[in-house]
Amino acid sequence: MEKQTENLLPFEKIKREIFIRKKANTSLKFGKRPEERTTEEHINYGIVNIDKPAGPTSHQVSSYVKQILNLGKAGHSGTLDPNVTGVLPVALGEGTKVIQALLSAGKEYICIMHLHYDYSEEEIRKISASFIGKIKQLPPLKSAVKREWRYRKIYYLNIIEIDERDVLFKVGCQAGTYIRRLCADIGKALGSNAHMQELRRTKAGCFSEENICTLQDLADAFWYLKHGNNEKMIKKYVLPMEAGVAHLPKVWVFDTTVDSLCHGASLKIPGISKIESDIQEDDLVAVMTLKNELVAFGKAKMISKEMLKKDNGIAVKMERVFMKPNVYPKIVYP
Repeated sequence: MEKQTENLLPFEKIKREIFIRKKANTSLKFGKRPEERTTEEHINYGIVNIDKPAGPTSHQVSSYVKQILNLGKAGHSGTLDPNVTGVLPVALGEGTKVIQALLSAGKEYICIMHLHYDYSEEEIRKISASFIGKIKQLPPLKSAVKREWRYRKIYYLNIIEIDERDVLFKVGCQAGTYIRRLCADIGKALGSNAHMQELRRTKAGCFSEENICTLQDLADAFWYLKHGNNEKMIKKYVLPMEAGVAHLPKVWVFDTTVDSLCHGASLKIPGISKIESDIQEDDLVAVMTLKNELVAFGKAKMISKEMLKKDNGIAVKMERVFMKPNVYPKIVYP
């Protein structure tokens, strides 16, 4: 029997420390901590982790969320096939920009694979374990991407139970991995065929079944908000958009730095107050205010230690800006 691997996605394994580059206070005159937003702001800059039911497409689920909350726009992260259930983060209103940060995050699934031939438990476990690491995949005929060979990583693949030809397993993988194709490839490696019988997503980046809600939960919460002026349920299910970058390393900037970033400027070292450890060059990094508001995310141009020790240079090149200009002034007076 193979050794069970740890069920952690890459970002979950990293224990980051926060280093102070230069201590600073934030002015209460500008910006607002995420937990201090009004209910309307909370929804419009929010993200909800929907337990997608079998049947509708991911796009339809996103549309249902938009209708329930009476919003102009909503967008989902990581398409699930109609019959697949589970974790589907849906960003709301102005928060839809955060979806891009989630698309590349690792995913976890629980799958039932049906084998087309009888094999011993030892054979099944041995062959399945051989798929941990880098694999080469050809996307299915019906897929949203160009059908060409590409490499993907399987972080862990743990078999939970084997019942004759049905194999229940948990898999953590790189974004863009096709579990349907993985099942077929395991079947071929065994010497026959196999197919995906049932699939549920249990993690999408920092979102898991621990903070999930159904469409009915969301509808009930919005009803209580509108008819009972009770915001407790809606704030339980709708999370601030900052939750969508919980898996990313972070850099905190001075109040006086924020506005230039909102106009698209790159983040230079003198504008940094605090830095998380283990940032590598080209990592996607979330840039935050000292009130923990999401300003933008971008690609790191140097590692954490360089950001801490150097006096100048570009630390992060912006890719997507979330905060609107003029929320923070260029110069903040006490």
